[in-house]
Amino acid sequence: MHAAQSIVAPAFFALTLVVAGRPVQRRLVRLGMHRMLAALLVLLALYLVLAVLAFALGWSIAQLSTTLPQYGPEFEGLYQTVADWLTSLGVQVADIDQLLGVVDFNSILGVVRRAASGLSAVGAQVALLVVVMFFLALDSTDTTSRRALLARARPGLSAALSGFFVAVGRYWIVATVFGLIVAAVDVVALYVIGVPLAVTWGVLAFVTNYIPNIGFVLGLVPPALVALLDGGVSSMLWVVAVYSVINFTIQSIIQPKITGDVVGLSPTVTFFSLVFWALVVGPLGALLAVPLTLFFKAVLVDAHPDARWVDAFLVTAAAAEKPGVAEPVAAAEPTVVTDDGGAASAEPGPESFPDRQEG
Repeated sequence: MHAAQSIVAPAFFALTLVVAGRPVQRRLVRLGMHRMLAALLVLLALYLVLAVLAFALGWSIAQLSTTLPQYGPEFEGLYQTVADWLTSLGVQVADIDQLLGVVDFNSILGVVRRAASGLSAVGAQVALLVVVMFFLALDSTDTTSRRALLARARPGLSAALSGFFVAVGRYWIVATVFGLIVAAVDVVALYVIGVPLAVTWGVLAFVTNYIPNIGFVLGLVPPALVALLDGGVSSMLWVVAVYSVINFTIQSIIQPKITGDVVGLSPTVTFFSLVFWALVVGPLGALLAVPLTLFFKAVLVDAHPDARWVDAFLVTAAAAEKPGVAEPVAAAEPTVVTDDGGAASAEPGPESFPDRQEG
């Protein structure tokens, strides 16, 4: 997976997005819309959401590239003040003047410029994401027979994957709703404090909300630094205080509680998932940490009754108390969900297993 991360990450991301849109697609089919038309409408809606997000990110990076150079003198003055303070405390800072010549504001601007140029580098992954979503949407118009086959051959895996599809769809919905709430509140608060680029920091807060555990910190540091350069220490402290009260309360207390109820993963597992999947599939793994963990939990744990004991180390206490977590999956008469939202029996017949046919 690490060697093929440029393929695995966008392809899995596409799968989770299409899965998240499946409930809407089935609802449209039940209302009488043709399956193909319903799939295309949901696909276009997903494309629109991705396009708006990409435009917002590109606009934010452009704003940073044009605005941050204005704070070059303030940054160098701040660096000199810190260096003088360290010297007064007896800390040996060798060749401070030389350091000032190396560590300047342009080094920070270089990060922003590299991020802007990196947008073109991920163009291939974006194209792969768009194409895979299209083919998955086409396949989603007729899945009844494939689900029935899987339910006949591997009922436990079929039930586990059905649970994964439901959980990952709810996860994206919860993360998006809370991200919008956090971004809106942050923009209003930053406007009141007088921090420049308030909308840009709102977009950053929305995106980092998808990153478990450390998203709050990643969204706090840039606006706090700009507030320090623009308004001084008091402005920075106000930003830190507002973010700590609003973002920490929403992102680190309320959202994990609801997310935990939806996906059932403990906070510790969520954090290690972030570290692990970012290492395996790259930066996109930080956004896909929870969905990837849910997928492999479904395939390796939930699908096998003998492996259900592993859930004791993965799920929250509330999830562990739910019925069926540590119970074997019944293999008799599995049921699958049809493409129109109804149920169909997938009871295996003799033709399903030729090697078991009676003589």
